[in-house]
Amino acid sequence: MKKLTFVATAVMGLLSTPAAMAQNTVTLYGVADGGVNYVSGLKNGSSTAIASGIMEGSRWGLRGSEDLGGGYKAIFTLESRFELDTGSVTNRPASGAQLPDRVATTVNANLPVGLAGTPLALGTISAINNAIGTNAFGVNLAGNLFDRQAFTGLITPFGAFTLGRQYTPAYLTTAAFDASQTQSSLAAGQVASLPAAFDIRLSNTLQYGIKTGGITATLMYGAVEVAGNSSAGRFLGGMVMYKADGFSVGFGHNEKKNELGQKSLTNNVLGGTVDVGPGTLYGQYATIKDENPSGLSPFFVTAGPVFQNAYNAAFRQDARLMHVGYKVTSGVHTVVVAYNRLDDKRAVNADTDSYGATYTYALSKRTNLNAVLTRFNNKGAGQVAPGGNGFLGGVTSSAGTDSTNVAFGIRHYF
Repeated sequence: MKKLTFVATAVMGLLSTPAAMAQNTVTLYGVADGGVNYVSGLKNGSSTAIASGIMEGSRWGLRGSEDLGGGYKAIFTLESRFELDTGSVTNRPASGAQLPDRVATTVNANLPVGLAGTPLALGTISAINNAIGTNAFGVNLAGNLFDRQAFTGLITPFGAFTLGRQYTPAYLTTAAFDASQTQSSLAAGQVASLPAAFDIRLSNTLQYGIKTGGITATLMYGAVEVAGNSSAGRFLGGMVMYKADGFSVGFGHNEKKNELGQKSLTNNVLGGTVDVGPGTLYGQYATIKDENPSGLSPFFVTAGPVFQNAYNAAFRQDARLMHVGYKVTSGVHTVVVAYNRLDDKRAVNADTDSYGATYTYALSKRTNLNAVLTRFNNKGAGQVAPGGNGFLGGVTSSAGTDSTNVAFGIRHYF
């Protein structure tokens, strides 16, 4: 079974793995990944826990196709997450509902003179912080059954058309040019996870993709479908990748409007790989820009626009994400080393660097043992704690507090 982190969509998965798309088939597949996870620097000290999704998020799915003849195939994918340690479909970070210190500081700084610092303001901020932390920070808190993927479509001689809940083009680009391929706390996106620097997957999307020669390309359109506001939640994205012997390059773009129709999270990702010595060198550079964060408006029905504007300022993003890593596989051994940097361009300057290594020992083609060692260095207002592929790390005890992650796990593909 191929790793499912990168091979996730109809174009990049179904078109590139024709053996899995035999005539009139339905395939059950999945990953069961769990282990012991240690994280330091949290508010209550360190945390040692059994965790699901250390290298890859545990999941099961159904993938099917029907050969219609003439180069046409009808396809579908339904993919559900699960927590190997509890059986749940949701999880929360070890830091719970705690928000970064910079949120309250920025909110106070953006309230009108005379309101900032008052008991009314402090009480309101505390209540809103708790509501956001409880209802917005975690994985699949809504408990949707097929939260990971749910789409159907048609493969034709001139490309694939799919619609439903799918991975976004810029996210797939950053995954492709990450030496970890989003696995473990060493993945590039871990330093930019709160608030999320990328829309990983979105509902209500329509995608077209082609794969020809060494080129893979997609275009995606999506909308939240808010009555009376056709631009609310509108999403546009695209990517193009070229793979040749010994190297690959790619570019991805995402842009979205929030639930009010304002321009929100936008990403550009440029990446490449080159074979060097016994392994492969990976690199990428991504821009992260969000002037009008999505999903905040429901928290201000009673607090009003003054607090909403202040929280918008607190959750805006303007950063650069950089990654360099090296991956080598020799027999049953795979080693990845990497360095990641989130360079925050805002006045709060919440920078985070991470570096470390992962080791995988293959017991068989389907089962492997894994070890992870990652160090997070938070600078200025940076406060990120490392998580795993299947769960958020949350935040450290205070701004500038560093964190170390050590994890040991077992992963089985089926």
